[in-house]
Amino acid sequence: MSSVDLLVKHFLGIYFLMIGLYYTSRSLGLYARMRFSHIHYGMKGSRTWWHRHVFNVFRASILGVCVTRIFFDIDAWLGVFDPLYRSPILTAGAALLLIAFSLIEYVQAYMHEDWRSGIDSQNRGHLITTGPYNRSRNPLFIGILLGQLGFFLALPSVFSLVCLMVGAIVILRQAQSEELALSEIYGNEYLDYQARVPRWF
Repeated sequence: MSSVDLLVKHFLGIYFLMIGLYYTSRSLGLYARMRFSHIHYGMKGSRTWWHRHVFNVFRASILGVCVTRIFFDIDAWLGVFDPLYRSPILTAGAALLLIAFSLIEYVQAYMHEDWRSGIDSQNRGHLITTGPYNRSRNPLFIGILLGQLGFFLALPSVFSLVCLMVGAIVILRQAQSEELALSEIYGNEYLDYQARVPRWF
């Protein structure tokens, strides 16, 4: 195993562990200050409820796999694609993960207290149409999709490919659900915004 391979292996474990700690702490801090949760699952059994739970299962699986790989050689169980498991590809994947995190954090910082994960049916936030939302209706989801692609490149395997495919499907479906909800919450204001700005690019 080359030094790059070893570095990326440790990077993945630390990266996803820190992501989990970061968002858990952020959510708890927001709740402590504002006294309501910024994470919304939707009604039990609904489309968005299932999206959230599927995403959580895969997120936990990714964290578990990446941390375990630091201590044990489990790559044979993950179905690693040997032709793709090359230092330049692994490095590109790690770089893409960092870019994705930077984009996600920028968008969330821009949203500030209006940031929500899921659909806030009580409409506590404002409709943001400026900044990154002036170029795409879903810049946050673009960042997540980039991160999923980065994970596949940093660990090219059957496991990461399944994560990429399922994650992309969930994100695409969630974007549709959230846009439908926003059109109901904000009415013509959102419909006008929808007509001006593309869903993705």
